[in-house]
Amino acid sequence: MKNILLISLGVVAGFVIAHEVSKTESGKAFLANVDSAVSGVKEAVVDGYKARDAELRQSK
Repeated sequence: MKNILLISLGVVAGFVIAHEVSKTESGKAFLANVDSAVSGVKEAVVDGYKARDAELRQSK
């Protein structure tokens, strides 16, 4: 139970900090850079999943 509370507090603190950082121009640029990097990783994971799924379906 303690761990769930700590994780919840961390998530809330992260959102509050991100909201405050996004109020500045340099903060907006930083968050846009982070968003771009996360999107790139997400696309790579999705592409890898789809490629592996196609491989497995062909081998049946």
